[in-house]
Amino acid sequence: MSAIVVFIDQIDADQTKAQGGGLLHPIHHQLLTLARGAGEPVAVVAGPVGAGLVAELGGYGVTRVLHSVQPELADYLVAPKADLVAQAAAAVSAAAVLVDNGPQGKEIAARVGVALDAGVITDAVSVSLDSGALVAHKSVLAGSYTVAARATSAVAVICVKTHSVEAAPAATPATAAVEPLDVAFAPASLGVRVMRRTPREASGRPELEDARIVVAGGRGVDGNFGPVEELADVLGAAVGASRAATDAGWIAHTAQVGQTGKTVSPQLYISVGISGAIQQKAGMQTSKVIVAVNKDSESPIFEIADFGIVGDLFAVLPQAVAEIKKRRA
Repeated sequence: MSAIVVFIDQIDADQTKAQGGGLLHPIHHQLLTLARGAGEPVAVVAGPVGAGLVAELGGYGVTRVLHSVQPELADYLVAPKADLVAQAAAAVSAAAVLVDNGPQGKEIAARVGVALDAGVITDAVSVSLDSGALVAHKSVLAGSYTVAARATSAVAVICVKTHSVEAAPAATPATAAVEPLDVAFAPASLGVRVMRRTPREASGRPELEDARIVVAGGRGVDGNFGPVEELADVLGAAVGASRAATDAGWIAHTAQVGQTGKTVSPQLYISVGISGAIQQKAGMQTSKVIVAVNKDSESPIFEIADFGIVGDLFAVLPQAVAEIKKRRA
C-alpha cells in the first residue's frame, strides 16, 4: 500500500479545542480521512509530538508519525516546513502529499513540488484511486465543471479544500510509531525568524475558511450587517461578504468570498442580498447546501441555490432567528 503523507502544522491546542476538541484541526481529520482511503496515511508533524496527539492520529489510521528534531518550526516562515515535508515524503517513498488549500498550504505545496520534481494540484475537493493511480477531483470555472486531474510525476502534491470531505475515524484505530527525522534544512530556510506575532481581535466566530456554516451578505444589506451577524451568531457560523459589500466599507476585506477573495466550502452557505455573479460563485459554489435570500426573483444566485427565499432580508432574517431561538428553547 502506497504511503500518503499528510502535513500536520504546528498544533494550537486552545484553537483546536475551541473548534470541537482534540489536538488536531478539522482540516487534519479531513486530510487523514482522504489519505486512509487512498493508501497508508503517514503524518508529518511540525511541532511537538505528545501521547495525546499520537493517540488521535492513530484513531484516524496513522501508523507512522514523522517529526523534525528541529524545535519550534512555528518560529520561522514557511520554508523549513516545506523542507520537512519534502524530506519526509522522500524518506517514506510517498505516492502523494496532502496539504490544506490555504495560502500557507499552497506555498508549501509549491516548494515541495520543486524539491521532489512533483506535480502540484490545488483546489481539490476529493481524491480517489483509479486503476491504482491517485486522482484529484477539482471544481473549476467558477464551479461550472468538475474535473479529474492526475500528476504524471512519481509523487503528487495535492491541496485540498476545507470541508470538502466528511472526516471519519478509522473503524479500527492504529498504533502509531513516532520517528524523529533529522532534516537537512536549507540555510536560507532558517534565515528569517519570526520575532513577534500580534493576534487578530477575536470575534467569537469561527474562521471563515474553516467554518461549517457561513452567512454572507452583499449589496442588498445596504450597509447594515446586523441581521446577517445575528443569524450567524445563533447558528455558530462565520460571516462572509461579497466584494461589493467589502469595497463599500461595510465590513472588512478579510470577510470577502469570491474569485478575488476567500474560497469556502461549508456544509451550509446562506447567501443574503447577493446577486450571485460568477465571481462570487467561484468562492462558494462547492458548498454542500446553499440557501439564498434575495428580493429579486431573477437573481442568478437562485440558479445554484438548493433553497431560495424571495423576500426582503430585513424581514426574513429576523423571522429565521426568532424561529431558531424558539426551537432551541
